[in-house]
Amino acid sequence: MKRDPQCTFEFRVRYSETDQMRTYYNSRALEWFEMGRTELLRACGKPYRQMEAEGVMLPVREAHVEYLGRAQYDDLLRLSATMSKVGRAQVRVDVAIEHAGGGGMVCRGWTVHVVTNHDGRPIRPPGWFAELLDTGKTPGAR
Repeated sequence: MKRDPQCTFEFRVRYSETDQMRTYYNSRALEWFEMGRTELLRACGKPYRQMEAEGVMLPVREAHVEYLGRAQYDDLLRLSATMSKVGRAQVRVDVAIEHAGGGGMVCRGWTVHVVTNHDGRPIRPPGWFAELLDTGKTPGAR
């Protein structure tokens, strides 16, 4: 059975991520989504830095965020990210962020990325990336 690559980790809301209304500023959600993508690729054995060195880029094509609850300074949050293939040269990363100790959802959403070379031209995912999307882990990853 196919299993999409996924990871879950916890992080704390930093003071600089909050606003005058004592909750996280709305643009932070997309920054947290980026953190989720980065950690997801690292957990799969292929850090984004290594992907770029091998000529594979993932620029954002679409983004969607649903704001569902508050998160204040020093709250411990849990982020879950899952990647799936949505086209010949596109991937989607779904992200959900909730309070780690209960207390409900903070936000959720997704981003769609085009697989490109360094020149920004769409390319088919290299074999190792296609295998990552088909099996949930990179060849040779533990």
